[in-house]
Amino acid sequence: MNSYGNKFRLSIFGESHGELIGVVIDGVPAGIPLTREDFLPDLARRKSGARGSTPRREDDLPEIVSGVFEDCTTGAPVTIVFRNHNTRSGDYSTFREIPRPGHADFTASVKHNFFNDIRGGGHFSGRLTLTLVAAGTVAKKLIGPIRIEARITELGGIPRERLNCPPGMEFGVPGAPTLWDRLIEQAIEEGDSVGGVIECICTDVPIGLGEPFFDSLESQLSHLAFSIPAVRGIEFGDGFAAAAKKGSQHNDCYIDKDGKTATNGAGGINGGISNGNPIVFRIAVKPTSSISKKQVSFNFISEQMEEFSIKGRHDACIALRCPVIVEAIAAIAFANN
Repeated sequence: MNSYGNKFRLSIFGESHGELIGVVIDGVPAGIPLTREDFLPDLARRKSGARGSTPRREDDLPEIVSGVFEDCTTGAPVTIVFRNHNTRSGDYSTFREIPRPGHADFTASVKHNFFNDIRGGGHFSGRLTLTLVAAGTVAKKLIGPIRIEARITELGGIPRERLNCPPGMEFGVPGAPTLWDRLIEQAIEEGDSVGGVIECICTDVPIGLGEPFFDSLESQLSHLAFSIPAVRGIEFGDGFAAAAKKGSQHNDCYIDKDGKTATNGAGGINGGISNGNPIVFRIAVKPTSSISKKQVSFNFISEQMEEFSIKGRHDACIALRCPVIVEAIAAIAFANN
């Protein structure tokens, strides 16, 4: 449903164009320093504004409404809300007639007997990932020395290696656009969108996290990964490439008594349990479903195929804002162990 976790439990609520969205986090120990400023760096990384992201601008300022007193957690559930201000609900008025291909308009309407809020995608909007980033900020305070870093490794089928640029310069500078820059510009000009791949590397992870069979560490990370709208797949270590290897190629041989391995094809997890090596996983993010390019789909009122174009303010590439969300879900999974 709308909750996850046992030791570190979160429940999210709200709709994209409703008054507010938020998250309730239970299992946060008392005495953890926590202020609004703690959330701002990661929230800024998720914000729109860069070329290719939605023109919709929100303050995204967190309001801590419970569980914190005098800048420390109290042991009670922590509730954080974000108010919605910059909405254009009229852009979504036709989505009952022609549900957006690739979006949840149709399935959500049928499931909820057409009582669901369709404005901005309602409860199915990517805006709800703001609550995951907030929960991730709290989780990071509970997981000790574990370090988590996610980055884009592929956009529109173009891997990072083809850019031939230093780290941090993947999107070039004025007058020196990279292949990724050109790809996004082309998508914007065509009213289309592109997808991408995000890789996450977690280091200093202790041995023993994960509870096989159904709460294996892969299961928990995958469960959370698919709470991010637009995620279409996940792989660990060698991932699907392992299917083309021999056992002698894929096996990670130990090289010391602490469990360090010569390779990391397993992505730091054996038998659903962290093995002390870096945990490496990648997620596939689909191209944004809401595009202005003309499409043909079924009108559920006229019962005819019709040409249409989606209005509204949407990302040309959702993957651009995903790395910090991926880091957040990894931190949540570790905190839940």
